[in-house]
Amino acid sequence: MGVTYEYFGAPDRASAARVPPLIDPADTVERPSNSYVSFVKPETVSAMVLSLLGDTPQDATPPLELVVLHPAHAVMQLPPMLMDVLRNATDEELGAAAFIWSTFPDRRVPRDAYLLYRMLHDWTKFARELHHAGHQLYCLMHS
Repeated sequence: MGVTYEYFGAPDRASAARVPPLIDPADTVERPSNSYVSFVKPETVSAMVLSLLGDTPQDATPPLELVVLHPAHAVMQLPPMLMDVLRNATDEELGAAAFIWSTFPDRRVPRDAYLLYRMLHDWTKFARELHHAGHQLYCLMHS
């Protein structure tokens, strides 16, 4: 079984740290309703989006910040600039970025430019929703 990446918004790091790793009816902590499940690693999303849509060189991408680490899961905060770049991207920029991204040899990401465009489009919508709610972007990783 592989790792699942659940991206979600939270107003702050303390709230993000309380997100439970699995959906369990016995949990008293509410799961975020604003989540996006993906098979793409957060460091890949960050590097590709910031380098292809932003003006950050791929080797200068800001690191993810660890919020909480447990034996079965971790929560990471993605760079705040990632949300800004995503929510301000145009359809033309998404198309160009998807085409370029499709040429990168990554087995966990679709090679089809249209699928990448749809994924980036979903990400821009997600980033806009999080921004509107006043939330930052986090990723819950669990196996």
